[in-house]
Amino acid sequence: MKMMEAKMAKYGINLLLWSGSFNNDALPLIKKVADFGFDGVEIPIFDPAQVDIKATTNALKSAGLECTTCAILGADRDIISDDPAIRNNAKNYMKESIDISDALNARIFCGPLYSAVGKLVGRGRTDEEWKMAVDGLSEIAEYANKKNVVLAMEPLNRFETYFINTAEDMVKLVKEINHPNMKVHLDTFHMNIEEKSLYKAIKNTGEYLAHVHTCENDRGTPGSGNVDWDGVFKALHEINYDGWLVIESFVPAIEAIAKAAAIWRELEPGGADYIAKNGLAFNKSRM
Repeated sequence: MKMMEAKMAKYGINLLLWSGSFNNDALPLIKKVADFGFDGVEIPIFDPAQVDIKATTNALKSAGLECTTCAILGADRDIISDDPAIRNNAKNYMKESIDISDALNARIFCGPLYSAVGKLVGRGRTDEEWKMAVDGLSEIAEYANKKNVVLAMEPLNRFETYFINTAEDMVKLVKEINHPNMKVHLDTFHMNIEEKSLYKAIKNTGEYLAHVHTCENDRGTPGSGNVDWDGVFKALHEINYDGWLVIESFVPAIEAIAKAAAIWRELEPGGADYIAKNGLAFNKSRM
């Protein structure tokens, strides 16, 4: 009787570690990531017009890498805005990003795609905002289904959004949308701030978990800080997680990203390459 092969997680890294945007100038990073031993890159789609599909596809193929994609919403692309034009702009942006994801054969499109990042209004979310998120994202999930792309929705910490901060609330949103192409993306940096137990948060997310960012509490090298990695990997093993483990870190040299993520100092003496190499070794040692 032939034994079934065990499913394995894939190891990726977000290109924002080296570049504040993705265009042809960033293409050499794909080979760099491959040389480090990763299985794939996570490509940020901040400006869809800058993504050269043909050149990027060739670079990925040449390097032997797969990819995932990510995005964030801003003040002019907010799916829970009071302004219908801004809501439509957000939906059009996400649809265009899904088209790019499909063209690059990226089956995961991830990020906090339910509200503008950094939008803080001095209160919690309203029922009306929740309904706008459900309605808008239901439309996007159906569009993603036609392109065979899964949307993985990421809770952020309370200093970056007021809308969804915990895995439990994200599962609630995904369940209400109730679409097979709408799943959950968890990031241990945000979880370390918001969750009582990283282990329980991952376990309770269970089958809805489609994407993971393995990030240290200070955004430095995974394994070097105080994130409960024992709990994280115990839960991932117990739910038989076989998706991507992606490192997302930043350095102050990338000014636009450093400003957005409040990175004012070097997180590691060896810089971005050190974080990539040592973070990958850590993830592989635990998964």
